Amino acid sequence: MDITRRRTKAVQVGTVTIGGDSPISVQSMTKTRTDDVPATVAQILHLEDAGCEIVRCAVPDENAARALAEIKKQIHIPLVADIHFQHKLALEALESGADGLRINPGNIGDRKKVEEVVRAAAERNVPIRIGVNSGSLEKELRDQVERAKPEDRREATAQAMVESARTHIGILEDLGFDKIVISLKSSDVPTTIQAYRLMAQACGYPFHIGVTEAGSIVSGAVKSAVGLGVLLNEGLGDTVRVSLTGPPENEVRVAYMILGALGIRRRGPEIVSCPTCGRCQVDLVRIVEEVERSIADVKSPVRIAVMGCVVNGPGEATDADIGIACGKESGVLFKLGEIVRKISEEELARTLIGEVRRMTE
Repeated sequence: MDITRRRTKAVQVGTVTIGGDSPISVQSMTKTRTDDVPATVAQILHLEDAGCEIVRCAVPDENAARALAEIKKQIHIPLVADIHFQHKLALEALESGADGLRINPGNIGDRKKVEEVVRAAAERNVPIRIGVNSGSLEKELRDQVERAKPEDRREATAQAMVESARTHIGILEDLGFDKIVISLKSSDVPTTIQAYRLMAQACGYPFHIGVTEAGSIVSGAVKSAVGLGVLLNEGLGDTVRVSLTGPPENEVRVAYMILGALGIRRRGPEIVSCPTCGRCQVDLVRIVEEVERSIADVKSPVRIAVMGCVVNGPGEATDADIGIACGKESGVLFKLGEIVRKISEEELARTLIGEVRRMTE
């Protein structure tokens, strides 16, 4: 069944369009000190190679805000400035040529400060993401959540996040500004899902979706896959960021895996491999690890089956673009649904890697 995306306003962030009929874009955030220009540029170039389409940099001080100008000269994707606490840093980031701003209503300051940022962004035709996090709501909204019964806390938090976003949308709209993207993130998956569902009923602006502070590569990927998977399947989401502790390239790879699993966008290889059981008579774990490691740089979408026995192996292998179905100390290579040849166990990984490279080149 095809996914029907929520219809939203299209918002331009540099060369990338968020919302409207544009593809769901993949974002990440640098982990370096932004004022360390060489390190930050190097990390962004790695992200570009992984498929990142929008990158965000933290702007904790004036040095970071000024560094954005030099960073922009050396990268090829839109650059968004992440602003907290000091609205003047948003103004300096705009002076440095930021393609977008992310501001958090809970800590950016009073209405006059927000208005000053909005006017400056409007002059430069730069969009603003209103990024609400459950952990940094305005005090009155935090108090509202605290007064809720424990069993109602998730619903109260989601409602408070939406109220925060709607208040600041109102400020921007009062100034005639509508280049707005919304995000409503919590580290709690059900709260995140509920907040976006509620917000979808209240506005037509595009959504930046993600589960914030999701965790390490395994736990974070699982939480992100559950949260983003539900939202994307409901048509809610125009740009995504997977938040993981670790190298930012992992965020991009996991994001594409989530999109690919739902049939939304595919980038790079998809490996379908069986979990193995007592019927497997080859070292399938070694084969899968070697194949996955050796083709990590492949960018073309290709479905690869690595199956350990005759139960599901032939069917899965023929459904893939290319694959192997293993028997006793050997396997059969399948390509585009056709049996190619029988291969010894020692040659299985090497042969499959070579065939994938030939197919994708």
